[in-house]
Amino acid sequence: MDFQKGVSFFLAFLLWGNIVLANQNYKDALAKSILFFQGQRSGRFPTSNGIPWRAISGLSDGSLAHVNLVGGYYDAGDNVKFNFPMAYTTTMLSWSALENSKPLGPQLENVREAIRWATDYLIKCATATPGVLYVGVGDPNVDHKCWERPEDMDTVRTVYSVSRTKPGSDVAGETAAALAAASMVFRVVDSKYSKLLLRTAKSVFQFATQYRGSYSDSLGSAVCPFYCSYSGYKDELLWGAAWLLRATKDTSYRSFINSLGANDATDIFSWDNKYAGARVLLSRGSLVANDKSYEPFRQQAQDFMCKILPNSPSSTTQYTKGGLMFKLADNNLQYVTSITFLLTTYAKYMKSAKTTFNCGNIMVTPNTLINLARKQVDYILGDNPMKMSYMVGYGANYPRRIHHRGSSLPSLTTHPQSFGCEGGFQPFYYTSNPNPNILTGAIVGGPNQNDFFPDERTDYSHSEPATYINAAMVGPLAYLSGR
Repeated sequence: MDFQKGVSFFLAFLLWGNIVLANQNYKDALAKSILFFQGQRSGRFPTSNGIPWRAISGLSDGSLAHVNLVGGYYDAGDNVKFNFPMAYTTTMLSWSALENSKPLGPQLENVREAIRWATDYLIKCATATPGVLYVGVGDPNVDHKCWERPEDMDTVRTVYSVSRTKPGSDVAGETAAALAAASMVFRVVDSKYSKLLLRTAKSVFQFATQYRGSYSDSLGSAVCPFYCSYSGYKDELLWGAAWLLRATKDTSYRSFINSLGANDATDIFSWDNKYAGARVLLSRGSLVANDKSYEPFRQQAQDFMCKILPNSPSSTTQYTKGGLMFKLADNNLQYVTSITFLLTTYAKYMKSAKTTFNCGNIMVTPNTLINLARKQVDYILGDNPMKMSYMVGYGANYPRRIHHRGSSLPSLTTHPQSFGCEGGFQPFYYTSNPNPNILTGAIVGGPNQNDFFPDERTDYSHSEPATYINAAMVGPLAYLSGR
C-alpha cells in the first residue's frame, strides 16, 4: 500500500468508525464474551452454569496417568484440553482484568471466575507429579474423528506431559505467565490463592529455563499440527519472565530478559508468538513507571504498532476492503482480537505518559490506536459488508452453524441417549440446519479476505470458535465500554 492510499484508507475508516460508533453495545458484548467460557468448561459444573445445555464431562481426566486433571477448558469446537492455548487464554483474561478492572465493573467477578476455572486446572498440571508438567488431555487425532458431545466422550483420554527428558519450554513458559498474571488478579480478593499461583509460576518457569526444548519436538503428533510451537520457545521465556517481573518486582527476571536476546521483529501476536505482547507489557516500565531502562521495549512496541497501522510507511499488515485486519486465512479473528488488545493497552500506557510517537513522518497518538481498535471491534460486532456479527448471540444476524460439537448436537435434556463417536456426523454435522444450542458470546474464526463468511459448519477455518479468540476480546470490549 503506498503512502497516499494508506492515508486515504485511514481517514476513511476513522470516518466510518465515528459514524457507526453509537450502534454497538460494548457492555452487552463484553458480558457475552465472558459468558462464552462457561460453554467451554470441562469437569463438574456448578449449579449456576449460564450455558444450560452443557453438563459435566471429563471426570476421569488424568486417570490414565494416575493423577487428577479434571477441569480446565476445551480449546475450541472439539473435546480436547490443549494447555498451550489454554494457558495463553488465561494470561490474556488476567491481563484484561489487570488493565480494565474499573470498566469491567460487575463483569470483573465473572472474569475472575473464568480465570480460576483455568488456573485450578493448571495448578494440578504443574504440581501433581514432581519434575513433570502435564500439558494436555485427550488424543486430538482420535477426538477429531468423532462428532459427539463432551458429556458423551468415549474416546481415550490420553494424558500428555513434558519433563526433564522431554522438555517443553514454550508450554511451561506460557503456563508460568498465566499463573503469574493470575496471581495479581487474586492478590487483594484471595491472598492465599494468589500466593499459591505465584509460587507455582516461579517453579514452572524454573523448569522452563532449566530444561530447554520445544514441546512440539517432545510430543510430535499429539500437538502438531494443532498447536505446534512454530515460533520456538524463546518468546514464551521472554513472556513468562516479563509476567514474573511484573508480579514479583524481582530484578533477577529483568537480568534474565536482558541475557535472553529475544529481539526478533514481529507483526503478529497469538497463542504461539508472544514477542509483541511481551514488549507491550515491558514498555509499561517506561511509559507508566517512567524507568528509562525500559526504553528499548518501548521502541520495540512502537515498531510493532508501525507494522500494524494501515497508514504507516512500515506497515506489513493487510486490510480487507471492509477494513478488517487480515493476517492469516485460518481463524483470522484470533490475530485481530489479540492485536486489538495490544492497541488499546498500549494506547492506555501512552495516555499515562502523555506521549505520542512517529511511524516515519506520521504522528501516532493514543487515539490513533484506539480508533483502529474500535474499527476492528465494531467490524466483529456487525459493522462489516455482510452486516454479520461474528459473536454468536450478539445482534440479530450472527453465525448459526458454528463448528462446535456441543452446540451442534441436541443436548442431554432433549436427547439423553449418546450418539456415539460417529453417530453425530450425518444428522448434525453435515446438515444445513442451524445449531440447536446457542453458544452465547462465541467469536468464530471470521470472514475471508473478501469479507465473505459462508456460515458452514464444515468450514472450521472460519466457523470454529476458540477460547483464545474470546480471551483477547475481553480487554478491548471493557476498554471501549468505559469510554
